[in-house]
Amino acid sequence: MDFSDVEKLGSLSPFELKDALIQVAREGDRLMLNAGRGNPNFLATLPRHGFFQLGLFAMTEAERSYIYMDNVGGFPQRDGIEERFEIFVHRNREVRGVMFVAAAVSYVRDQLGLSAGDFLYEMCEAILGCNYPVPDRFLRLSEIIVGKYIHKEMIGTHPFDGNFEMYAVEGGTAAMTYLFASMKQNHLIKKGDTIALGMPIFTPYIEIPHLNDYQLVELEIDAPVENNWQFTKKELDKLLDPKVKAFFLCNPSNPPSVRLSDEVLEYLVEIVRKRPDLIILTDDVYGTFADNFVSLFAMCPYNTILVYSYSKYFGATGWRMGVVATHEKNVLDEKIANLPEAQRKELDERYGSITTTPRQLKFIDRLVADSRTVALNHTAGLSTPVQVQMVLFSLFCLMDERDEYKESMKQIVRRRKEALYRELAVPMKHDPNSVDYYHLVDGEAMAEQLYGRDFAKWMAARTRPNEMLFHIAQRSGVVLLPGKGFGTPHPSGRVSLANLNEYDYANIGRAMRELAGDYYETYKREKAGGGKPAGKAAAGPAKAKRPKGK
Repeated sequence: MDFSDVEKLGSLSPFELKDALIQVAREGDRLMLNAGRGNPNFLATLPRHGFFQLGLFAMTEAERSYIYMDNVGGFPQRDGIEERFEIFVHRNREVRGVMFVAAAVSYVRDQLGLSAGDFLYEMCEAILGCNYPVPDRFLRLSEIIVGKYIHKEMIGTHPFDGNFEMYAVEGGTAAMTYLFASMKQNHLIKKGDTIALGMPIFTPYIEIPHLNDYQLVELEIDAPVENNWQFTKKELDKLLDPKVKAFFLCNPSNPPSVRLSDEVLEYLVEIVRKRPDLIILTDDVYGTFADNFVSLFAMCPYNTILVYSYSKYFGATGWRMGVVATHEKNVLDEKIANLPEAQRKELDERYGSITTTPRQLKFIDRLVADSRTVALNHTAGLSTPVQVQMVLFSLFCLMDERDEYKESMKQIVRRRKEALYRELAVPMKHDPNSVDYYHLVDGEAMAEQLYGRDFAKWMAARTRPNEMLFHIAQRSGVVLLPGKGFGTPHPSGRVSLANLNEYDYANIGRAMRELAGDYYETYKREKAGGGKPAGKAAAGPAKAKRPKGK
């Protein structure tokens, strides 16, 4: 590869740069290992079996109507649906998934205190997709059940006063898109406002504020690697500045995959006590991979918007399912109520077509309306079959009292990290707050562990941003994403521990170690006076090796 364009490519988003890295990795006949993408290669099977079996039962319900016509069905009927479901279970109890659905119905009735018949009717109508989402924000019983799951995973046993409300959305990406737009429309953020970003963070949180749509000023709140990827009190104190309108963060972080420590959570509570007007958005997609996870939403519910996606934990990126949650009493609604009268009248006109009392419309319902440009509010809502699968995923975990699925998920990613470090041949540091869905390999730190501080400084001075990533791709077919694109120091590479097999991570570790070894050979020659002087314009390592194995 001609590395003259490396600096130009460095301006791209890491998700766009990945395409250039993949092109380089695929040259020749080598096997390309894409460790950059976070799409998991594991998924939850039992709730999917349940989904398809529930779909078959729903079809028998639909086919009870129009029996005199071929290929035509009708809506399911509420009367007698429990009895017909019992017959269906009795006839198909040996089929995988049927008893899971039966257990789910029992759990809904006996543990949650909801009507089994109403639940079955809602699920059948929803899985058939024969009606609009009603209510449009979330199906009625579905919101209750998903809420129980969110409470278990995001709040746990932490004291929590009051209730929260949710909007079912098309994954975390839709949540981000809708929230930025609705916050702007409701004058919660405006051009020139300062928002704080907890760095490192999922790249779109860095990119969206710069768009012409928003033109926000970004303030970085750094969680440095030297502090085990935890925010320092000095950095968090930046949030005390009243010009900071909102604080957006990922917890666990992306890409280091480290959850906020108990100490940091408690300090953020203190910050919020001093800044009761501060809006917080916490993106907790990877929280379900953590040990003893507690969301900032549990600690500061009045100030916090929660974003959660089912994509990674259940291997459901193609389903596009997630939720936005706000407390029933929250700072967003208070801020909107206290807007200047001219802005309140403007919002009265905006939402006047969907309610006669627009000033009583909660932010989360404004979010629903704004997601469909208000005028299409009557057809808003997440696809109902998707909501059914979301409910079944939730019930699957609610019924899993020993958290066997969660332990399996954590075991998968942790074994892959161990394989990576085994071949890197450097010690793997243990961090009780580490989640291990992603891992950020700091090239300079790795070089120091392998060959000492002088070599690490030499290599850092010699390499341009992303150069090592292109060398790794060219020589070994391994694709990593640049850590710098997530707001982390150069040079580093994000390794997803979710989407390849264990032996692949061993090969990735070997490839990185061998590349460092080749740089070291060049370093020794230059130190001995036999090579080019070090500098950012210098070429890469002279030696080229392929990782052994697949």
